Amino acid sequence: MLDELNYHHLKYFWTVACEGTIAKACHVLHVSQPTISGQLRDLEQSIGEPLFERTGRTLRLTQTGRLVKGYCDDIFSVGRELHAALAGDRTGRVERVVVGISDSLSKLIAYRLLAPALQLSEPVRLECVEGSPERLLADLATHQVDVVLSDAPMGPEVRVKAYNHLLAECPLAIFAPVAVAALSNLKNGFPESLNQAPMLLPGPNSAVRVLLDGWMQERDLTPRIVAECHDSALLKAFGHAGAGIFPGPSLISDEICRMYHAVEIGRIASIKEKFYAISVERRLTHPAVVAISQAAKRQFR
Repeated sequence: MLDELNYHHLKYFWTVACEGTIAKACHVLHVSQPTISGQLRDLEQSIGEPLFERTGRTLRLTQTGRLVKGYCDDIFSVGRELHAALAGDRTGRVERVVVGISDSLSKLIAYRLLAPALQLSEPVRLECVEGSPERLLADLATHQVDVVLSDAPMGPEVRVKAYNHLLAECPLAIFAPVAVAALSNLKNGFPESLNQAPMLLPGPNSAVRVLLDGWMQERDLTPRIVAECHDSALLKAFGHAGAGIFPGPSLISDEICRMYHAVEIGRIASIKEKFYAISVERRLTHPAVVAISQAAKRQFR
């Protein structure tokens, strides 16, 4: 394992990681391919683990490579800020916050939760990374993301030392595209009107889906399942196209109706959608994350 880092090794590695190939990195750095290959080899030897896997002519980062690149992003961002400050631009350093967003979380909710971080007196730059909860929690454990926003808490089976922070909750609402709602009495007959109605549902493992399935089973409701979507934006896109009715957070009912040309046909008070910030901190301390949490408690709870 290395005793100290070589800035030039990191610069060559980071450029290759950003460009995707050694050939492109050569063009950016104005050096030869053997020079870059030698620098990468020295860095991998000093670390003791490979940083890239070859896929044809493309280099793909290993898990260790992704970890090193994350730190390099910070190192060279700070370097650019130092250069600007020494050149006379002393407007102050912009805090970078990497937020993991679960692919099942409504993007409208994610924006509403993140917006307060953009209003801080000290400017921040948000970097939003979307992915599965499992991948994002792994990135959280290796400090590649600062916080994860999710519509489900981290379960006890996840082997990551992190903490759930409830940000907001609201009843689940059911929406219908205007064209679909016009063809039947979905709103006045809710919830019995769901029987045999075309319906779009979240993936079977999502927290809302499990609760919704149980709720429909208790009431002997059997809608016609048209599609299951793990991605919340894709679910609403199908709804916007008129494929069927779909669930969504009542917290953003107005936005959903406006953006997806839909109408709310009913709410299910017994099913609460909950939204969490998951962090490695038991008590939130990052200013941007604290702002998100405090604003959510004021507005949504």
